[in-house]
Amino acid sequence: MFLGAVFEREIAAVPRTRGLFVARAVYCGTLLAIVATCWLVVTGSQSITTAGDTARFGATLLRILAPLQLALAMLAAAMTAAVAVTSEKDRRTLELLLVSRLSDRELVLGKLAASLVRVMLMLLSAVPIFAIVALFGGVTAEQLARLFLVTAAAALAAASVATAVAFWKDTTFQTLAITTFALVAWVAAGEMATGWWGEAAGAMVSPARAVFASLRPRGQESLLPFFAICGGIIGASNLVAVTQMRRWNVTGDTQLKGSRPRQAVAIVPSRVVWDNPILWREICTRAYGRTIVLVRLAWLVLCLVAVAGIVQESRALRPDRLAVAMAVIPMALASLVAVTALSVTGITTERDRNSLDLLLVSDLEPAEFVWGKLIGSLVVAREIVLLPLVLCGVLVATGIASVENGIYLATGMAILLFFAAVLGLHVGLSYPASRRAIAVALGTVAFLFVGVATAIRIMVAFGASFELQLAPFLAVIVGGAVGLYASLSAKNPSAAIGWASALLPSLTFIAITSFLQGNSLQVLLVTLVAYGFATLALLVPAIGAFDLLTGRTTTGE
Repeated sequence: MFLGAVFEREIAAVPRTRGLFVARAVYCGTLLAIVATCWLVVTGSQSITTAGDTARFGATLLRILAPLQLALAMLAAAMTAAVAVTSEKDRRTLELLLVSRLSDRELVLGKLAASLVRVMLMLLSAVPIFAIVALFGGVTAEQLARLFLVTAAAALAAASVATAVAFWKDTTFQTLAITTFALVAWVAAGEMATGWWGEAAGAMVSPARAVFASLRPRGQESLLPFFAICGGIIGASNLVAVTQMRRWNVTGDTQLKGSRPRQAVAIVPSRVVWDNPILWREICTRAYGRTIVLVRLAWLVLCLVAVAGIVQESRALRPDRLAVAMAVIPMALASLVAVTALSVTGITTERDRNSLDLLLVSDLEPAEFVWGKLIGSLVVAREIVLLPLVLCGVLVATGIASVENGIYLATGMAILLFFAAVLGLHVGLSYPASRRAIAVALGTVAFLFVGVATAIRIMVAFGASFELQLAPFLAVIVGGAVGLYASLSAKNPSAAIGWASALLPSLTFIAITSFLQGNSLQVLLVTLVAYGFATLALLVPAIGAFDLLTGRTTTGE
């Protein structure tokens, strides 16, 4: 076959996994819950009497579901493709693939195609849900076809970039961070093109703009330039990966160890290890790769672009709040994803390289291990953690936000970043399989914060009174609580995690309504209570039930 044995194995194994059916059922159920919630919201606040009313509802609903599906498809495709390669590196099995009969093309394209199987099946399972939306009217079959083509092209391009980066970088965290940066930079480039040359130029570059362009009547805008750009990204990424893969992953030293001439061994003075060796290793060694400076430079570039957008909006008499949000939110979300990825891969990499077993038989206390990993990940990712807080100061300095709101925003962002680090640590300890741990950690972050954006869009699009929308959102809140509890208490269920899972979606809904009403202090207090309690609920079991989570026995011999 053109794609090789790697793809054949994935095709044979994927249909047998239970997770594939669970993921598709959860995704379709979530879309149905959103459709039902939107209908309850609009019927509770407006009068639906004519076919024109239902047609407007269908068109508005599609504009809510389309960007949600695009974001999830691009994130899922990119992260799945990245982890498919990095897991081979962490388990030291990539070397076995390189010495097999697989050609470079078969290995790269096979990994890419295999990682896209689950994502494409999820998109296919969503077709009936979008067809139900079309029954309301205001949507044609051609618009749906254009929408799914744009989504599939963007997902394939994101997966191609992730595969190339995964073969290039040597650690999972660097791969995930640079891939996240590439996706955010892609969207930012589209927004810059929109600001300079108009919406037509933005639809040629940005996948988000292209999705909205696909929903417009045929003939207004052509999507061929966007497909051409996606094709260029796909072709360039795969070409670079195929031609450079062996140079990146095969060392140049081919001599046998026995034939090497004896050389004088330089005596290197030993370094002083701190009282907490885990924290010392995280900070003072190259535990996360030699070129992590590239990740730091990438986040500095993101910050400079966001600052430029904020300064440009501050010069206007009435700054556009949407434009300011588009300058700040992508970097904030990218930082949350990167911190979660760093925290969870700090555990999964140790497990894949069998070094976690060495740590478990040492005399390290659970608190030393947990706090060493947690503080070490935050120190290593200091630019990722601090630069979003710098943006809060820029908002205050430019006059867009008051000093009070700037303090609220910076405090809330710090709480969410620490929550993301603890979440990644807890999930990494709870799931023995690296792929599942990374998927659950990043999926939880996406569920919480992409879900928040979707809820805000629903409230603004359909509702007038935010307090009356609690009843329509009950199904989503209950479903979110059940999903959180199922993912966070997989190995060590506790009452604290149960309460945190139950309270987090409902308190997040209260925070959204407070934000839309302009109550900044209430948003901060609710965020502090919701995510502060959730952080403690995850952190305490990570220390107290450390032996249960890791499998270490406490009985002496």
